[in-house]
Amino acid sequence: MAKYLFPAIFDPGTDGSDGYTVTFPDLPGCITEGSNMAEAMHMAKDALEGFLYGMEEDNETIPSPSTPHMISVPSGGFIAVVEASTNFIRDEMEKKAVKKTLTIPKWLNDAAESEGINFSHLLQFAIKERLGIRKNI
Repeated sequence: MAKYLFPAIFDPGTDGSDGYTVTFPDLPGCITEGSNMAEAMHMAKDALEGFLYGMEEDNETIPSPSTPHMISVPSGGFIAVVEASTNFIRDEMEKKAVKKTLTIPKWLNDAAESEGINFSHLLQFAIKERLGIRKNI
């Protein structure tokens, strides 16, 4: 639905590794990590997009991002602004297949199978026809 910019705290911790824990001060519970800088940046974007997509789906209010220089950072850590778009995730979720179980009489099943009918394709076609949907999704 939208593009977002949120500040993230990259905390190297105290174990001496190259990894980072990434948190978003404005989004409690949005946490990820990476074993190095590149992975942490990638994971930050991925986590932010998924978190915001969930908030959009739940009709939650997306908070305004904090001003980066107003955020306190742990020793050795830093702030980076992460850009995220929920459009890609939304598109992928809409294309995701959903399994449905249905019941039809045996005689109808036998007749359809003998004609080589693809039940999934036929059901999709019939639903789109009923709803007046003309595009392939």
